[in-house]
Amino acid sequence: MFYSFVRGLCRFLLALINGNAHYLNREKLPEGNYILVGPHRTWFDPIYFALAAAPKKFSFMAKKELFANPILRWILIRANAFPVNRQDPGPSAIKIPVKSLRKSDLSLIMFPSGTRHSQELKGGVTLIAKLSGKPIVPAVYQGPLTFKRLFSRKRVTVAFGEPIYLDRKRKLDAAYQQEIIQQMEQQFVQLDHSIDPNFHYTDPQPKK
Repeated sequence: MFYSFVRGLCRFLLALINGNAHYLNREKLPEGNYILVGPHRTWFDPIYFALAAAPKKFSFMAKKELFANPILRWILIRANAFPVNRQDPGPSAIKIPVKSLRKSDLSLIMFPSGTRHSQELKGGVTLIAKLSGKPIVPAVYQGPLTFKRLFSRKRVTVAFGEPIYLDRKRKLDAAYQQEIIQQMEQQFVQLDHSIDPNFHYTDPQPKK
């Protein structure tokens, strides 16, 4: 109930602030649970992903530092977020989402690069997909990259790609993992091109 309230509040606030959101290829979203993945481009793209895929509900990975604040921790937990140590993820980073995907009605939003300041995809998502038996759904966000720029009311677009189903009979070795990662990367490129053939992502806050 809290998740639905927060989602509704976010939808209202973003409509008030920006009011120019467009969600493409929603018909590609599969029935049941799935893992929604995309390149991490802004701190609010998971919010737009969750709104675009509604009424489906999601759990989220969030860096453990966000849970240090007791008020924010209370909100995050009730919004289905769980903490992950980016430097040393540990087994819980896999076990928690796998259990949720298999035993609840929550899908998972995950950014395989792990951070907004890296576009290199990591393999955790493939392991979660393999163990849970759930498909990976690529998605991309195009739009303002800072909260301030949202007020310009420039177009926001979220586009969904074709679900990627892992072969349950195939061993998830390094070669197969890389194959799945390449499929995700290819779909990200194709989706970006379908929205805007001239799109090029530039990190607004690159590392020094």
